[in-house]
Amino acid sequence: MSRPSTIDLLPTEVRDSLHAWLRDPAITQIKAADRLNALLAELGAEQQVSRQAVNRYDLKMRKVGERLRQSRQVANAWIGKLGAAPQGQLGHLINETLRTLAFELTMKLADGEVTDESMPVIIDQLKHLSLSVVRLERAASENVKRDEDIRKQERAKAAEAMASTAQQSGVSPETIERIRRDVLRME
Repeated sequence: MSRPSTIDLLPTEVRDSLHAWLRDPAITQIKAADRLNALLAELGAEQQVSRQAVNRYDLKMRKVGERLRQSRQVANAWIGKLGAAPQGQLGHLINETLRTLAFELTMKLADGEVTDESMPVIIDQLKHLSLSVVRLERAASENVKRDEDIRKQERAKAAEAMASTAQQSGVSPETIERIRRDVLRME
């Protein structure tokens, strides 16, 4: 495992300032590095950060940001395609993604890209990912059930309010009951 960069070792609030400077298109990496070192000196830190470290960190953050952006685009495309599809379909998609990851991992192992030493760590990560998927699927199912229960409660309240108003208006009990049943069946 590689050692943490000098920037990774900075206090969170200092690193947050660096993030803001790097996101600002008016501030170059050189200016960001200079501001960072000035802030560190102001805080009494003996540590200084090189411009190369700022450059490497910025490139790393941009690469991570690009991966995240691509991941979100893919997720949004699938969500758009599935829409309000049953949870099972989304679960199938996630399971298929896990199978693909496992296959790619097997291919990398066969090609010698993954070593026997790193394999247990990767398998452990896949196991944790799989457990997370199971938990997410369960939570999503519970949310669907909870939403359905809330809608049923709202329909029951609406049916009672309608029945009360209809009764005060002199509507026959048979008609009130038929309307109540129709309101309770609404989706």
